[in-house]
Amino acid sequence: MAIRKVYLIQPGRDGRVLGRGTMTPYTLMRLASLVPAEVDVEIIDEDLRPVPFEEMGPQDLVGITAKTLQIDRARWIATRAQARGATVVVGGTHATLAPDEVAAWADSIAVGEAYRTWPEMIADFDRGRLQPRYVDEEWADLGHLPPIADRVLQQVDENRNYWTPYLEITRGCPRSCTFCTAIRVSGRVMRLRPVDQVVAEIERRGIRRFFLTDDNFGLNFRLHPEYMEELFKALRKLPLQGWTCQAEQMVADYPDLLKLAREAHLDKFFIGFESANPNNRRELGGKAKGNTERYRQVIDRVHEAGIGVVGLFVFGFDGDPPEIFQSTYDFIRESGLDGVSITILTPYVGTPQRRVWREQNRLIPNVPWSLYDTNHVTYYPKQMTPEELARGYDWLAGKLYGWRGIAGRGLRNLLRQPLRAWPRKAFASFSTDYGYRLECSHRDWVPARDGIGYRINGSSRSGAVVAASRRPEFVGK
Repeated sequence: MAIRKVYLIQPGRDGRVLGRGTMTPYTLMRLASLVPAEVDVEIIDEDLRPVPFEEMGPQDLVGITAKTLQIDRARWIATRAQARGATVVVGGTHATLAPDEVAAWADSIAVGEAYRTWPEMIADFDRGRLQPRYVDEEWADLGHLPPIADRVLQQVDENRNYWTPYLEITRGCPRSCTFCTAIRVSGRVMRLRPVDQVVAEIERRGIRRFFLTDDNFGLNFRLHPEYMEELFKALRKLPLQGWTCQAEQMVADYPDLLKLAREAHLDKFFIGFESANPNNRRELGGKAKGNTERYRQVIDRVHEAGIGVVGLFVFGFDGDPPEIFQSTYDFIRESGLDGVSITILTPYVGTPQRRVWREQNRLIPNVPWSLYDTNHVTYYPKQMTPEELARGYDWLAGKLYGWRGIAGRGLRNLLRQPLRAWPRKAFASFSTDYGYRLECSHRDWVPARDGIGYRINGSSRSGAVVAASRRPEFVGK
C-alpha cells in the first residue's frame, strides 16, 4: 500500500478562547517534522477546526495523541476515521500508561516517546506491514531531535493561532510523587537539549513568549547548574517578552541563577507547593512538606529576584480534612502569590496512587476518562465525602478566580515591574489566573438527588450520567 497522506490530530476540549487556541500542538509539530518530505502531512487541532473525515481514505494514516482526559474523544475520532477506511495509530500519555485498553480499538499504538518508532510506523504502513504495537522507552537523546520543519511552522502558524506557544528544553523527573505520571512517561533521568538547539528553535519559530512543558525544569538549578547558567546567558540575548516554567521550591536557594533567569526574561515560576497540610508529606515525593513558613520564604526570595510565583496546590490527599480549603485560602490570601492553580487529586492510570486505591476499593465506578482532568472527584477521599471535596473545591475556586481575585493578584504583579515594562508584562500578569478560571469552568458535577454520588449537568459535553456507589469500607487500613 502506497501512503497518500498523514493526518495528525489533537482532540479538542476548550475550543477557541477570544479567537485563539490555548494548547499549541507541540507534540504533533515534532511528529509532523519526522514525516518524509515526499509525504503530505496535515496537523488538525480540533479546538480550531473540525476533523475532515470526508477527505480520508484507505491510503491515509491517522495519528492521534491524547492525554487521559482526551482519550474518549480520541476513540470517537478513531471510529469515524476507520469507517472511512483510514488506519488509525494512537499515542500519547494514556496509550503509554494503558496500552492494552487503547490497543483494543486502535489499529496500532505508540507506547513511549515515539521519536524512534513513529518513522518506523510510517514506513511499515507504506509497505502494508503496520504492526499492532510499537514501544519506544529508550528515552531518546534530546540532542538528536530534528528541527521542526518549515512546512509545519507555516501550517500551524502558532503566533497567529495560539495565545502562548509551547517549548521543551528538558525532559524527565527523578521525583516519586505517588499521584504523578511524569516518571512513567518521560523517565527518571533528566535529559537536556543543547542550548544552541533551543536558541535556534526559538529564532526559527519567531516566538517571543512561551510556556515550558518540562515536568520539572527548576530541578536543574540543583542537578545541572552549569547548564542553566549557559542557557540563561543565551536566552537573555534574545528579544523575548517573557516565558514561564514549572519548578520546585529549591530554586529560591540559588540567588545567582535567579538573577540570570530574570535577565533571561523569565516571568514566572509555577512552583509545586502541592499542599499546605504537613500530614501529606509522604505522598509528595520530597517536593513539598506542607511547611507554610518555608513557602513564604520561597515566595519572598523569588520576588526579590524580580520573578513572579504561581502556587500549585492539590486537594484530596488522605491527610486532608474538610478544613483544608479554608486554611489554604488563608495562606494564599496573605502569601503574595501572583497566581494560583488548584486541582483535585486524580488517580491516573499507572500511578502508585491508583494502584493503592483500587486495592482499597476507593475508585468511583463508571467515571468517564474525560473527567480525569483534575477538576472532578473520581475517588472516595479518606476524611471527607466526594461531595465535600467537590463543594470545597468549588468554594475555593470561586474565591480565587472571581474577577476581584484575578485583578488583585494581577495588579500586584504588575506593580512590581518597572513602569516601562508594563506594556510587555500586562498580558502575563493576568492571563495565568484567567486561564485557570476557564479551566474551572469544566466543573460540571452536581450532587445526585439521592445524596450518594454525583451526576453530570445536562450542559456537559458528554451528556453522560455517573453512578457513584456508596462509599465502601476501606480495605487494608
